[in-house]
Amino acid sequence: MKHLTFFLAAFAAIAGLVTLSVPAPGRAEGASAPSFVTEIPNGYRDWQWVSSAHEAGNINSLGAVLGNDIAIKAFREGKLPYPDGTIIAALHYRYVPSDENNKVFGKVQSFVPGPPTNIQFMVKDSTKYAATGGWGFGHFQAGKPADAAFMKPCFPCHEKAKATDLVFTRYAP
Repeated sequence: MKHLTFFLAAFAAIAGLVTLSVPAPGRAEGASAPSFVTEIPNGYRDWQWVSSAHEAGNINSLGAVLGNDIAIKAFREGKLPYPDGTIIAALHYRYVPSDENNKVFGKVQSFVPGPPTNIQFMVKDSTKYAATGGWGFGHFQAGKPADAAFMKPCFPCHEKAKATDLVFTRYAP
């Protein structure tokens, strides 16, 4: 009986070690989690408005910048660096002339959001995203995340805004 108990305990210990050493499903051995945001945060459409953006030229975009409660509090208080848990969303649309409004004005001067182009996120987690200044960057088109190659220039571009913790947007109260 002693030998059976010893054998079962040894077997359980070995099985536990094997389980801990096997890589997680869907991930190559030694691979780490992506250094960018791969899932759209829940409830972002209910976040508060931070600011708007207009990108001219080839981009031809109108953007609505939203923030979760942590982001809004930090923007209002002018708190830098932004605290972990801050999430900023930028919803981008092509801008198009408003035929209805322009009839009233008598000339083309009113533009409104047209088709959506993408949604971008910045997620502050100073541990998870330490290599990119504490921020995870995400870009989604039609609900699908961009790949690592597409995301590579995000941090070098945002790094130019070090004085504002990598955030280009200014709060518009």
